[in-house]
Amino acid sequence: MRRVRVIPIILLDEGRAVITQKFGKPIYVGDPINAIKILNDKEVDELIILDITKKGKRSAPDFDLIATMASESFMPLAYGGHVKSVSDAERIIKSGIEKISFNSALFSHPQVVREFSQRFGSQSTIASIDIKKNFWGTYDIRTLNGNRKVGTDIEGILTTIAQLNVGEILINSIDHDGTLKGYDIPLIRRVAACIDVPLIACGGASSISDFFSAVSVGKATAVAAGAMFFFKGSFDAVLVNYPDQKALITHLYNNLD
Repeated sequence: MRRVRVIPIILLDEGRAVITQKFGKPIYVGDPINAIKILNDKEVDELIILDITKKGKRSAPDFDLIATMASESFMPLAYGGHVKSVSDAERIIKSGIEKISFNSALFSHPQVVREFSQRFGSQSTIASIDIKKNFWGTYDIRTLNGNRKVGTDIEGILTTIAQLNVGEILINSIDHDGTLKGYDIPLIRRVAACIDVPLIACGGASSISDFFSAVSVGKATAVAAGAMFFFKGSFDAVLVNYPDQKALITHLYNNLD
């Protein structure tokens, strides 16, 4: 049986848990602390928390909230958002977070990513990369919640990022984000073919079969999802969901042998 990580992602907007669709307006889905408490009981492999609060509303990590989330979690946690210095990252690690996910800093402050990796290890360093198709059908790498274009040379950019000694790469398809229509498998395959570190696929998952496709066809090492794990039940109440281990073993792990 081949086991792969199935990772929920909690997006934060001004301290609230939200989901997005194609990186659009955040939709409130509840209290992140409550979501963490629920996921604690569901044998989750690890959890990624990304603060997408707009730059004008937040210029630094919410250290108090991060410390609270870390204290409430029984799962390994990764955090990303507004980390611009090694001192920021060190403070977050000391609060109980295992990994830092870097996004904009990969391009604006690469020396911070490199120094952090040297001090805390590549296993604690995630490169989070957002990608969107442009009008001509070419992939653009973007930052700042998808608003700033970085370039279209995916292979070249990933080679440069790998030189920062990151331990794994998280690829998020902006076009598939929150759509529940499945992963962008061609994109995942393209990225997997040009990197030598673990690849986490994100953007569009709605089922365990999507996880299987991302790993078996896309060659991802792990899978992540956000909207799939948050849905509205009776009376519009937001529920937190995660597949039980029996379902993952039957429909994912066993099929990857």
